[in-house]
Amino acid sequence: MSFLDMIKKSVVEQFTGSLSTGDIFFSLAIAFLASIIIAYIYKKTYTGVSYTKSFILSLILLAMVTSLVIRTINSNLALSLGMVGALSIVRFRTAIKDPVDTVFMFWAITAGIMSGAGLYLVTLSATLILGVLYTVSYMTSFHGKQKYLLVIKADKDFAEELHRLMDKKKKCLLKTESYHDETVEMTFELASKDCVSEMNKLKEKKAVESIHLVSID
Repeated sequence: MSFLDMIKKSVVEQFTGSLSTGDIFFSLAIAFLASIIIAYIYKKTYTGVSYTKSFILSLILLAMVTSLVIRTINSNLALSLGMVGALSIVRFRTAIKDPVDTVFMFWAITAGIMSGAGLYLVTLSATLILGVLYTVSYMTSFHGKQKYLLVIKADKDFAEELHRLMDKKKKCLLKTESYHDETVEMTFELASKDCVSEMNKLKEKKAVESIHLVSID
């Protein structure tokens, strides 16, 4: 037997495993449980304006689909080659704005890979340990202080007075300033919520049209 034949034989032997219905459902069940834990942690530690339900469902589905793909690849060489060819034409065009979202997606994929490979205990144990460590780091010093964006829309003639009022605040930073026909829109970054109550006094001024406060990281 030549060296090339030995390589071919060793590769083919890696894909001689049987694929039973029970194994598929068990892999999907473990991937589902792991993805539920991941989705719950994501929801509880999300710091944006509002999380989307579609992303939560995507994490769950992503883990289960990955588990099914890995289970299929482990059972048949021909199917694995066809799966690789099919996945090579997929293009993901959805923009991920928050890097943490990308990490959670990778976490769900990893859980699906381990579940599809049959490492059921490792899948659940690793998911729980990572979840605890991430939650602890989120609740401690790794999680930065809450900041706020204050958006004020007022008459153009009121811009100079608004500058003077905001310059008196030590933890207030002007981020954007845009002028329209008769109005000006300013965005300030507030390091704390202490001066927010004072900003409410601006509502009493007729020159101010609207005030919006948004919490950010």
